Amino acid sequence: MTGFLLRRLGGAVFVLAALSVFLYLVFYVAPGNVAQIACGPRCSPAQVAQVHEQLRLGDPLWLQYAHFVQGIFAGRDYSSGVGVLHCDAPCLGVSYQSDQQVTRLILNKLPVTGSLVIGAFVLWLLMGVGTGVLSVWRRGRPTERVLTGLTLAGTATPVFVIGLLLIIVFCSTLQWLPFPTYVPFGENPEQWAWNLLLAWVSLAAIESAKYARLTRSSMLETLAEDHVRTFRAYGVSERALVGRHALRGAVAPVIALSALDFGSMFGGAVLTESLFGLPGLGRELVEAVKVVDLPVVVGMVLVTGFFVVLANAVADLLYAVADRRVVLS
Repeated sequence: MTGFLLRRLGGAVFVLAALSVFLYLVFYVAPGNVAQIACGPRCSPAQVAQVHEQLRLGDPLWLQYAHFVQGIFAGRDYSSGVGVLHCDAPCLGVSYQSDQQVTRLILNKLPVTGSLVIGAFVLWLLMGVGTGVLSVWRRGRPTERVLTGLTLAGTATPVFVIGLLLIIVFCSTLQWLPFPTYVPFGENPEQWAWNLLLAWVSLAAIESAKYARLTRSSMLETLAEDHVRTFRAYGVSERALVGRHALRGAVAPVIALSALDFGSMFGGAVLTESLFGLPGLGRELVEAVKVVDLPVVVGMVLVTGFFVVLANAVADLLYAVADRRVVLS
């Protein structure tokens, strides 16, 4: 186990390093005059030259990247054209628009996105896996056809359609819930949950459809294997076959998909955050792209990549816990 963890840690560091190199080349080399973008359209040529020198854009490319990496571990000084700003480690840069450290900005937005993703993640696993198991248990009956139709409809329906319908029904027509407004968990846990409930359900309804179909297909494939037919011939009940053997066969693909979805949602739940007015990482990333705020874009993508790598490492560990036939290598 220790060797496996060390190998996974080394692999994660390599992936993040490769991602940082790719992002630096794409966003800092391709755009052109980075100093002009960082300083702003109203800067004089002298101020642009000062920013160019402060960012060390005249250095060789490899040395510029080394300064970028150094800022992550040791901090770095930045110039906005009128002064010098020190960015504390871990420094992912300074926003061109607000002169705010990207790391601090991400930490301010992370609780919002984390609240959305974790709550929706639990719901879509329960709904998706539960629906898949029930459709297999009731296969060949009307219940299976109804559940299959619902999962297909969920896959084809955009999240903003479900979200708007939930807001109209529960907030406007029935008035059972308040119009969503993010409330920090530390201020009022009850209001935090009530205001996020519709966002959780909207996101979970879309994602759970994938898990229901994946669970169903994996379980049906397991039920068609020779050892399951042997168990059935020996008189093992259908409930035991579905609940013990078929469900175990569906665990590995569900864990793999959930790891990828959980990590990517930290930067990918843009529509849900925009619809429900959640000031999270996804909305911040969209706003940064609109104004070409390169440090924020790079920082957000790096953080999203970190969560994807972390989630996949955890998934590898869960394989061994869920299925002892898996050997960590």
